[in-house]
Amino acid sequence: MAGTHDKERQLMREIAPKVEGALRGTEVLAVELTSPQRFTVFVDHAQGVDHALCERVTNILRDYLGEYSVDVSSPGPERPLRTQAHFRNALGRRVALRTQERTRLRGEVVAASERTVTVKTDTESVEIPYDSIVRGNLIEEVVRT
Repeated sequence: MAGTHDKERQLMREIAPKVEGALRGTEVLAVELTSPQRFTVFVDHAQGVDHALCERVTNILRDYLGEYSVDVSSPGPERPLRTQAHFRNALGRRVALRTQERTRLRGEVVAASERTVTVKTDTESVEIPYDSIVRGNLIEEVVRT
């Protein structure tokens, strides 16, 4: 797990500046390895994510195609959360987190400080350093009528 997480962070550090520098207004939210030879880049844009944007991102990442299959995706309703800004935008929303220690946690984001996010579960409030988060996603809230 740690090797995968480290590789994802390395890819994120490489890919985000390339994409965000080449495509104004595009944000790379996360890079996730889906297998040792495949990764998915989650991107967002104020005007939305369409096939044309995904194609432009893929073209920017052509150098990776010799070693990896590259998928580019919109964040979808269960958008990835990795940074302080992502968690600040998720205040009051439900999230699912997995940490480096393989802890899985579900709850509401109640605070997003400079170094940690605080999530309130059904039984407690847990403060988690951003550096220990392996995966974080919004949980889609279903409105029942």
